Parts: sequence; C-alpha cells; structure tokens
Amino acid sequence: MIKINSELINQVSEQAQVSSRRRKNYNFHEQDVDLLQRMLNAMEPDTYIQPHKHENPDKVEAFFVLKGSILLVEFNENGEITDHCVLNPLQGNFGGEVSPRTWHTLISLEKGSVAYEVKDGPYDPTIDKQFAPWAPEEGEMGGDLYNRSILKQLNLL
Repeated sequence: MIKINSELINQVSEQAQVSSRRRKNYNFHEQDVDLLQRMLNAMEPDTYIQPHKHENPDKVEAFFVLKGSILLVEFNENGEITDHCVLNPLQGNFGGEVSPRTWHTLISLEKGSVAYEVKDGPYDPTIDKQFAPWAPEEGEMGGDLYNRSILKQLNLL
C-alpha cells in the first residue's frame, strides 16, 4: 500500500522549497513506461510551468490538491484564457481534469502547495508535451511576469 500522509507531503514540499525550479515531483509509478503516471507535484508560488498540451499521443491529466492552493488554467490556440479553477480543498474545489490537446498551466497560489497528479503514460520526455509558443520558456526571463499577468486577468492578484 502506498500511503499519502502529512509526513510525505511535507517532505516533498520541503524539497520543492529548496529546488532551483521551486517544485518537486514524487513518483508513485515505478517506470516511465507505466501506462498510468501518478505523482505528488509540490510547487511554490515562484515556480513557472510553461503552458503546454499533451497530444500525439493524446493524454488526459488530472490534478487533486492535497494541501494549499493551485490555479489551473486552460487556454485557446492564441493563448487566451478559456477556463480556470482555483483548486483548494478548503474552498471545496478539490481537483480538475484537462482533456488531451488542451493548452494548460498551473500556478501555485500558496507556499507549500501539493497536488496529486494523474496522467496517461507512458512518459517520454521527447514527446510528452508541446510547449506554447506564445508563452516564455521555462528558465527564460519573463515566466514570473507571465504568471502575474494571468493572476491579474483573473483578479487573483
């Protein structure tokens, strides 16, 4: 049995806080070839996840927030926001599922936020994601400003 408890959540969250990317995954699946990828995804408010989509092969991705608050955002082909949800179990918004071929990103709204993520596998980093050409690349300057612009548009800043 895999147990997801406060000790594990806090451990992964602490690793995210000291990570240069300001996030950390803790995988429950044993191999990248597994057909179901399951993980904890701990992220801090100053991390940036470039909007992306999963296609060829198409993959469904779902997030359930276990601690903290995370914004899930979907976009159209032009980078305009089409839908969003603040995932926060204390507010009754526990999770969200993203359909294949849908541009999306996550923004941590609270220090120590952790989501349980489920995604179709297998995982192959060379084809897993298509990154949005209209958003800054991860590691490039501007990711923090891009996140702030989304938060402003949605009146969350």
